[in-house]
Amino acid sequence: MDLIFFGMQGAGKGTIGKEVAKKYGMQIFETGGELRKLSQEDSELGKKIKSIIEAGHLVSNEVVMEIVENFVNNLTEGSQVLFDGIPRKVEQAESLNALLSKHNRTYTAVLINIAKETALTRLTTRRICSVCKTVYPANYQGDKCECGHELVTRKDDNPEAIQTRLNAFENETKPAIELYKENMMQINGEGDIETVKTLSFAALDPIM
Repeated sequence: MDLIFFGMQGAGKGTIGKEVAKKYGMQIFETGGELRKLSQEDSELGKKIKSIIEAGHLVSNEVVMEIVENFVNNLTEGSQVLFDGIPRKVEQAESLNALLSKHNRTYTAVLINIAKETALTRLTTRRICSVCKTVYPANYQGDKCECGHELVTRKDDNPEAIQTRLNAFENETKPAIELYKENMMQINGEGDIETVKTLSFAALDPIM
C-alpha cells in the first residue's frame, strides 16, 4: 500500500511523513530531493533534468512523471512508497493515479488538517537546521539542531511569501485533494508532533 501525503504548509506533513515511513518501512518520494539526486547522475534522465535546471526552467509535469516512473521502476519488489509533496495540481494527480494504476500499485491518501491561522503561526515562528533542514517549532528552546548545526529562519518564511504559498495550496492543491476524497483518511494536525504522530499511527495501523 502506497500513501499520498497532503497537508497545508505548516501542517507537519514532512515530519509526520518521515515518522510514518520509518514505522512501516516505506520509501519516501519527494520531488525536490529526487530532482537533486538525478541531476547528479550520468544517465539520460539525469542529463535532461540537469539541463532544465541549469537553464532556469520549471520542470514540467511530464518530466515529473518521468521521474516518478523511474523511481517506481527502481524499487525492490514489495516496497511501499510515501509520496510527499506530490501531486500539487489536478493534472499531476490524474497523471500520478494513472501511473500507479499502470504499475498495479494500491494507494490511499492521507490529509493532515490544520486551520489557516495555525499554519500562519507555525510558519512565521518555526526555524530549520541550516544543514539537515530538520524543522523546529517556536517552543523549541535551543539554538542548534540535534545534528549540531545552527537553526535559522527560512528566507521564504515571511508573511508575504507564506500567504502566496497558502493561496497556491487553496487554489491548486485543494482541487487535487478532492480527487481522493473517497479514498482518503484525515488526521487532525492541530496538536504537537507527538500527538499527530500517535493519531497517524492509530489511523494507519489497520491498513498497513
